[in-house]
Parts: sequence; structure tokens; C-alpha cells
Amino acid sequence: MNVLVFASSPNKDGLTEECAQAAAEGIRSAGASAEIVYLNDEDIGSCQACGRGWGTCRDEHYCQVDDGFQAVHEKAGQADGYVVVNPVYFGQLSESAKACFDRLRRCEATRGDESALGGKPAIGVAAAGGSGGGIVSCLDEMSRLFAHLRCSVFDMITVTQKTRAYKPAAIREAAAAMAASLSEE
Repeated sequence: MNVLVFASSPNKDGLTEECAQAAAEGIRSAGASAEIVYLNDEDIGSCQACGRGWGTCRDEHYCQVDDGFQAVHEKAGQADGYVVVNPVYFGQLSESAKACFDRLRRCEATRGDESALGGKPAIGVAAAGGSGGGIVSCLDEMSRLFAHLRCSVFDMITVTQKTRAYKPAAIREAAAAMAASLSEE
């Protein structure tokens, strides 16, 4: 079993990284493989809305913009589950997460029930380094993403500076439970 942990913060020693590491530890503790994909390091540009708004993504289910997205898309299709750890910027996904997931959504949502991510479990983590005022809207955006990709929501977790002391343990436990559920299938 292989679970991808998407980390979408450029800060490798902050709250988002702490949450991503907790998820990876939980996955590994359940006997599964965990790979952290640092979206800021993947050279993924934003969707170009090719052609008349749809390029090859709509009918051929791959993005014609040639950059780091193709490798991430392939990994996502081969993974058995997902954890998306996102720093909350303005109550939304970070820019690197938007770039990746907007393109992934266009390639996979158009496949309907044949989505390569369909039925696979996903955990969303909104990590707010500031006030935490945007965590609910960020989780809502992740929930819509998971629905478009036809993932099965396993858990949605919020983390703020006030809850930082105990939420990494909750993330670790949720990721372990999700990974364990994969081996039961």
C-alpha cells in the first residue's frame, strides 16, 4: 500500500511540515508506504485552459502543458490513498496546491467513475499558522476537490497555533487508521 502526502507550503520547518511528517509517520506505523510530495518543489504551473477552455484534459485525461505535473499525476493514479496538508492562505488552498489540483481535477473529474483516484480514501488537513479564520473555507474547498476526484473522504482535520500541541497526534492516528483500512480491503 502506498499513500501520498501532498505538502503545499514552501516552509519546510513550519506547521504544515509538522503535519505532513505526522501523517507520514502514521501511515508507516500501519505498515504502508508513505511518500511526501512537496508541491512547491515540483515545477507545476497553473492550468492554461488550453484551446477553447479544454485541452487534452477533457477527452484524453492528460494535461498537454509539459512540466512537473505529469509525474505527480502518474504518482497520484498509482497511489492507494492521499493526505493533503495545506497551509491556509486567505481561507483557500495554497497557490502550489491550486496549480496542481486544478489540473488534476480537469484530468480526472472528466473521467467520471473511471477516475484513477475514484474510491480511494483521502484526508484533508488545513494548517493555519495565523488566526485560523480561514480553516473552514479551506476544508470546504478540499471537500469539493475530493468530490470532483471521486475520492472517499476519510477525515478532515483543522490545525491552528492554538491546537498545534495536540493535533499532530490526531493526524498521525487518522493517517494510521486510513492506512490500516487499506490493508483490510
